Amino acid sequence: MKMKIVNKKKFLRSMMMLIGLVILIVLGLITTTTYSKTEIGYKEDYVLKGDTLWSIAEQEVNQNEYYKNKDIREVMYEIRQLNHITNDNLEIGQKIIIPNL
Repeated sequence: MKMKIVNKKKFLRSMMMLIGLVILIVLGLITTTTYSKTEIGYKEDYVLKGDTLWSIAEQEVNQNEYYKNKDIREVMYEIRQLNHITNDNLEIGQKIIIPNL
């Protein structure tokens, strides 16, 4: 059984839209891959008298490009996880590592 194209303009328009959609999907898949060369480094810091997890996180939010525009609670959580800190009690002289760009 043979199909006949009744309206060639509509058929061509539909095919162009379909091809455009396929191209957009392929481009979308390609562009979601990030090729960033930025590597995260880590710095060592030591807890000083009067330091709290909040004060350290606040300092990092203000001075560390890695934490720019992040919520201070997220920064505290990340530092806590990275250093295996189970509570907010820090000891003077305790070494902690902090991500740094």
